[in-house]
Amino acid sequence: MSRNKRTIVILIADDDAEDRMLVKDALEENRLTNEIQFVENGEELVDYLHNRGRFTDKTQYPTPGLILLDLNMPKKDGREALKEIKADEHLRVIPVVVLTTSKAEEDILRTYDLGVSSFITKPVTFAALVDVMKTLTKYWFEIVELPKA
Repeated sequence: MSRNKRTIVILIADDDAEDRMLVKDALEENRLTNEIQFVENGEELVDYLHNRGRFTDKTQYPTPGLILLDLNMPKKDGREALKEIKADEHLRVIPVVVLTTSKAEEDILRTYDLGVSSFITKPVTFAALVDVMKTLTKYWFEIVELPKA
């Protein structure tokens, strides 16, 4: 099986149900066949990555090849979750793309400092989101060489 043919799971961490659906729809609009998993806060994200709690089934909740991370979430925000992910030797290789409404310079600097792969401000329109997802998925799944999960 060639490494480009394996299914890369996209894990989307976002507390806003409407945003989750918009991102999913934008990915589907681009005919992306990747499996998409969702978590609603930073605690769920970290539990998912460690297969804890309701995420213990590794076949149902496989290690993602890419994490799309919102910064402003309840319980544990994206910044805290990112810090934990990048501090873990097994998880730090997973590319994390921040997809957030924040345009704060301090968020941009801090997340790059913590090891985020890219920082994207959520587009306002669905058409713009479809374009962003098209570029993002082309880059991460066709151009970049990702480590084997």
